[in-house]
Amino acid sequence: MKAAILEESCTPIKLYDDVEIIEPRANEVRVQVKNCGICHSDLSIYNGTFPAPEPIILGHEAAGLVESVGTGVSHLQPGDPVVLTPAPPCGQCYYCVRNEYSLCVNGLGIMTHALPDGETGLSRGGQRILHGVGVGAFAEYAIIPANGAVKIPEDVPLEIACVIGCAVQTGVGAVLNTAKVEQGATVLVMGLGGIGIATVQGARIAGASIIIASDPVAERRELAEKFGATHILDPTQDDVITKSMELTGNIGIDYAFETAGVSRLIEDGINACRSGGTTICVGSPSLDQTITINPAVLFAATEKKLLGCLLGSSNSLFEIPRLIRLWKSGLLDLESMITKQRPIEEINEAFEDLAKGRGIRTSLSV
Repeated sequence: MKAAILEESCTPIKLYDDVEIIEPRANEVRVQVKNCGICHSDLSIYNGTFPAPEPIILGHEAAGLVESVGTGVSHLQPGDPVVLTPAPPCGQCYYCVRNEYSLCVNGLGIMTHALPDGETGLSRGGQRILHGVGVGAFAEYAIIPANGAVKIPEDVPLEIACVIGCAVQTGVGAVLNTAKVEQGATVLVMGLGGIGIATVQGARIAGASIIIASDPVAERRELAEKFGATHILDPTQDDVITKSMELTGNIGIDYAFETAGVSRLIEDGINACRSGGTTICVGSPSLDQTITINPAVLFAATEKKLLGCLLGSSNSLFEIPRLIRLWKSGLLDLESMITKQRPIEEINEAFEDLAKGRGIRTSLSV
């Protein structure tokens, strides 16, 4: 098959047409990838922020058509349109039976870049290739556990649906599942890339009364207003903590979301929150970043909360169909999140756009 392979971090990704992919085994499906968004996590591996062995096929925000199914798979058939998810719930592990589906053991593939049994199913010239971020979708086909391919209605365009797999599932899920934002709450979103914009939309869907959106890129701030932000801030000019206090009558924010992967913003979120408020870590800071809660006794005495968030704390088998229903009802805007469409041959240009903060999401057609 054709696939885009990263052979060494910070070097151009190369396209090959002789990559081998296995047939689906028991409880697996092989999907013909039609579209795949580029996520900041892909960029972090590309530029070495998140070290990963190479060679590797990146891409984990994808949609396509089921090409073949392994034994034991009855809920999917060849030709079914699906959205792929990097954390397919098994339904049986310690975490799944406690309704913590995003922590399912299958989700370890996000870090191991392999299938649950440690295999990748990918090779070229006899050399093993990693299954990037649990999906490996910058390719004509992807092999994935059957629960990692979620069937969607045939009338949903795949070039739009692909963003659900990571950005929308993560951002909207952070609001609805992780934080459980209630109607009338006040929200601060720091970082307005794909996940940040999806978080803004989640806050709007939840009925937040104030949605403050902060990002240094003017284009993203302007777009955030269209997606539901009630106030926008330029962190290079505005003191986000002071402005958040002013906009809430000096009480502080109910929920602060860090979506840019910058640990300093987590600290800003804590300081912008009211007593009893919650800061949610949605972005993925580099491994060398840390946070300081100072003084710790004040954090405890004011009963503030700090929550981690992986993939929007979502059960993808429930979340993806729900997000499709929200889109169909007009409550969720997917189309406007795709600010550029490119063929996979322009993958390096797409990574450059992301690195320079151009647009929100690029959808690659394979």
